[in-house]
Amino acid sequence: MLENQQKAPLFSSKNQLNQLVNLTDYTNKKNVVLYFYPKDDTPGCTIEANDFTRLADEFSRYDTVVIGVSKDSCESHAAFITKFGLTVDLLADTDGELCESYGVWREREKNGVKSMAILRSTFIIDKQGTLVDVAYGVTPEDHAEAVLEKIKSL
Repeated sequence: MLENQQKAPLFSSKNQLNQLVNLTDYTNKKNVVLYFYPKDDTPGCTIEANDFTRLADEFSRYDTVVIGVSKDSCESHAAFITKFGLTVDLLADTDGELCESYGVWREREKNGVKSMAILRSTFIIDKQGTLVDVAYGVTPEDHAEAVLEKIKSL
């Protein structure tokens, strides 16, 4: 598991527009909220994405970009964004490399069946590329507001 004050693992992944997004794109420019969620257009994931979108202007005032990550395709992300009018970038980690590097690809048990899934988690990365907040196993309700409060204190 990652910890506060570690260097954030670098990433390079395509967004909903099939454009490559790299962590280094934001170095010395923006803080990054990188949030991992299980699946597009599911109840908890929709709450989280809508809340981050609602607060996007606030995050922007604090030099912060919000980026969501799941294993869904670019096309799935585009449809999710269109359906809900989302304004956050969503990265398509279809090979799971990004999920693995951030330690969010975990075994879970649901109804007695074990399977692998993304553990809903959020990482705040400062402008220098350092993890300043690491939160594994978050709940979607009021999460975006809590993250914004942490950003305000940077």
